[in-house]
Amino acid sequence: MVKTQHPFSIVTKSSLIERDIDLIAKAATRQQSAIAVSFTTLDRSLARRMEPRAASPQRRLEIIRQLSAAGISVTVLVAPLIPVFTDTELETILEQARQAGAQNAGYILLRLPYELREIFQDWLYTHEPLKAKHVLKMIRDTHGGQLYDNRFGVRMHGMGEFASIIQKRFGLARKRLGYQSAPDLDCSRFIPPIEQPQFSLF
Repeated sequence: MVKTQHPFSIVTKSSLIERDIDLIAKAATRQQSAIAVSFTTLDRSLARRMEPRAASPQRRLEIIRQLSAAGISVTVLVAPLIPVFTDTELETILEQARQAGAQNAGYILLRLPYELREIFQDWLYTHEPLKAKHVLKMIRDTHGGQLYDNRFGVRMHGMGEFASIIQKRFGLARKRLGYQSAPDLDCSRFIPPIEQPQFSLF
């Protein structure tokens, strides 16, 4: 993609992205790369239980520092944001990511399509049995009474009073911390590969 000047974006929670900083930075000089680093929590213990094979929250802040220092546009993505369970960390995550060099921010409420509903409920009752019913109730409140609403424009941020409060909190924190909009990627300079050109259908 760098060779053909094909713009790209990456969403990650892995430190493996550091391996390719030189390539991503080269694309960034042409405004053809953007990276989002996702956070569920800053609590090490909770992170180990929720995402045992992912980089720790503190390691992800270091990833942001390295990417930003290389001139790469970095977005902090608070996702999944879990009502009652991790939403209290929203502002703190945004603050620490901004200090680490993130330029843009976003959030996504927890989504539970298909088998994820059962997986998450089993995990919740196993690890947080006292909070489980309240968390699930609030998730349903943000999705019209269901655990998931796949409608475009609703599924990412939810609906209802709680979702509205989260949206306002995010907006206020984003403004206070000076986050900017993510730059548009330059799609005008793509060079089709010539070593192995795509075959024609006709």
